[in-house]
Amino acid sequence: MASDDALLVIDAAGVIVGWRQEARSLFELGADFAVGRSVVELLTAVWDPAGAGAERRSDRAAAVPGLAVKPVTLRDGRSGWGVWLLRPDEGRGADARGQAVLTALFTQSPIGMQVLDPDLRVLQVNTAAAGMSAVEPADVLGRRLGDVVHLSDPEETVAMLHDVLATGEPALDRLVRGRPPHDPAHEHVYSVSVFRLQDADGRVLGLSTAMVDVTIRERALAHARILNDVRERLGHTLELDTTCGELVEILVPTFADAAEVDLLDPVVRGDDPPPGPVGPAIPLRRMSLATAAPQRDSLGTGTGPFRFPGAWLQALTDLRPQLVTYQPDETPDHHAQASHAQGSHSAMVIPMTLRNGVLGILSLYRSPGRDPFVDQDLGLALEVAGRASLHVDNARRYAREHTIALTLQRRLLAQRPAPQAVVESAHFHHSVDAGGWFDVFSLSGARIAFTVGRVSGTGIHAAMAMGQLRTAIHTLASLDLEPDELLARLNGTVSRLAAERARLPTSDPLQNQTLTADCLYGIYDPLALSCTLALAGGPQPVLAHPHRAVETIDVPVAPPLGGGEDTFASTRLDLPEGSIIALYTDAFLPSSEAERKTSQDRLRQILAQSTRPLGDLRDEVMRTVPALAPGTDAVLLLVQTQALEPGLVATWDLPAEPAAIATARARTRRQLTQWNLDELSLTTELIVSELATNAIRYGTPPITLRLINSGRTLTFEISDSSPVSPHLRHAQTTDEGGRGLFICAELAQNWGVRFSDNSKTIWTEQESPHLA
Repeated sequence: MASDDALLVIDAAGVIVGWRQEARSLFELGADFAVGRSVVELLTAVWDPAGAGAERRSDRAAAVPGLAVKPVTLRDGRSGWGVWLLRPDEGRGADARGQAVLTALFTQSPIGMQVLDPDLRVLQVNTAAAGMSAVEPADVLGRRLGDVVHLSDPEETVAMLHDVLATGEPALDRLVRGRPPHDPAHEHVYSVSVFRLQDADGRVLGLSTAMVDVTIRERALAHARILNDVRERLGHTLELDTTCGELVEILVPTFADAAEVDLLDPVVRGDDPPPGPVGPAIPLRRMSLATAAPQRDSLGTGTGPFRFPGAWLQALTDLRPQLVTYQPDETPDHHAQASHAQGSHSAMVIPMTLRNGVLGILSLYRSPGRDPFVDQDLGLALEVAGRASLHVDNARRYAREHTIALTLQRRLLAQRPAPQAVVESAHFHHSVDAGGWFDVFSLSGARIAFTVGRVSGTGIHAAMAMGQLRTAIHTLASLDLEPDELLARLNGTVSRLAAERARLPTSDPLQNQTLTADCLYGIYDPLALSCTLALAGGPQPVLAHPHRAVETIDVPVAPPLGGGEDTFASTRLDLPEGSIIALYTDAFLPSSEAERKTSQDRLRQILAQSTRPLGDLRDEVMRTVPALAPGTDAVLLLVQTQALEPGLVATWDLPAEPAAIATARARTRRQLTQWNLDELSLTTELIVSELATNAIRYGTPPITLRLINSGRTLTFEISDSSPVSPHLRHAQTTDEGGRGLFICAELAQNWGVRFSDNSKTIWTEQESPHLA
């Protein structure tokens, strides 16, 4: 009903919010006095002949006018009550009018009203207040308010009443919880407003209270708040355990005293959820558990123990929620003896399903002292479980893709770089987006290449791109390119892969993902004790000298590969034996500038202890460096240089005359005997003979021969000043020459050509027989 034509309008708290001109004439009080006051204060002013407007009141006597109180809807949408004058008669006296209003409100109003004395004893109650407690008014009068309704927090309520008595400031719309005599098993919520009563001299007469039972409203608001929390707080991460943990934290203690999420084992592994019904043969894993009381049981994996195993099994069988009530006088079964839900008197077991697949179980428990779950709570639990199931399934899908991506990444990366004779390495790799890589591998001439990098993007596509670039690095490194030239070629590869992505159909999500890569590539030469580095994106490496001096290597930093840069620069360093180079990706250090600087300083302090084992240094770095930056692969690679023993390298200058070929074979044979490599003597002499003949016939002096015994391979090199590169070709049966390089390629495991500023070098490698 509309409130526009009501004599006066009262809101749910008993406060006057509407006052028409007719009310001014009837009560001889203006709107400025009435609006905002409680209706009890109005009655006090009307009754008291010495109160406001007493001198203006009429002495006319007449019968009490008829008044009616009916529920109305306020203009702001709230519920309230309106007071109508049924038989208006302006000759009524003020006392009669007040008595009429009092009679209507105390007999017809749905607002519970009480009048309390200063000692908080009940002096008068209306019909609604008596009905709320289901007791006769005579049984309430003279008793304290807390004796009528069992208050959940009596100290707080009494403090509120005393505060109103002391200050005169009304308490409006306060929520008070208690258990009325007619329903002691359930807690009710009341909206209570309290006003101080005083006479014209300011003497405190007591309190008036107006209360409305808002239990249903508050339950609906609590449910709405829980759903809102689920919408806002759940699903911000794609981690299964985090998502399940967030869910139980939302529900406890707001909705339940204990909550747990148990997911089917295949779901946790990322597999598709099985269709229902689900039998007990499929194990569950307890993903999260929250309790309002301190947890006595350890949180483990596996099935149960469940407080209500029958309800749990039934929920997985018919995929319908189960509401269970446990009476305290019943004997708990053996499952309850070890369960965290022991002592619970009510529970809901909700199956978590999505698209006909079963994800797991959401279990909610309430303990004595709290109202048991009711059927209305099932609707909320079902909606919560439905929303949570969607987020759990998203996390499951991500976990599956992430597992595939990491598996692919592991297969594409060397898990343990092959041991090298001239360097020792130790690494740390925390894979998040599957786009990071590290590598240490051999080059010709006993040199060692090392690289660290990261591809943009996440998941399977990042792992695939990483594998493509790592393969490209190995391919380009086999051409003996310098680091700056290798990055230039690799940049072209990244640009071509990015162009291929851009040509994908617009429906392909990969089409909009840019492709770039950070990469640091270096070559260490143990014979020259030097290292050459080039960098595209990413942080500059750190160098620890054997004498404990630590510095950041000033490598020219180019934009990431695929970022548009075409030229790259390199830096050459002289490295004494025992130097340590630390290479890492951006994600290895915190993202904030202050924490990043602190972490870099700590890294330098640890690397200054270069005499310690490399693995120990790596472990200490991981213990002391702050938390890794989220979102990308964090890689740390430590490389410690060593020198090749002089006795493992033999070098000769070769005169440009045919007779020198026999001399080269003889020296080679004696050197191999000295190294105990006689088994390679025949093949090596043939290789030396063929390559030396080509160098004398087609090359340009000076000509130099070198044998390198790295322990794993035997390398033969011949260098001259000619810029012409030899080519492998297949000679015809009638040809008199052209078979030398082909023979060398057949005899050696590997061969190649590399160029320097003033010379070229042809090399071959043979595997050492001592490795067998």
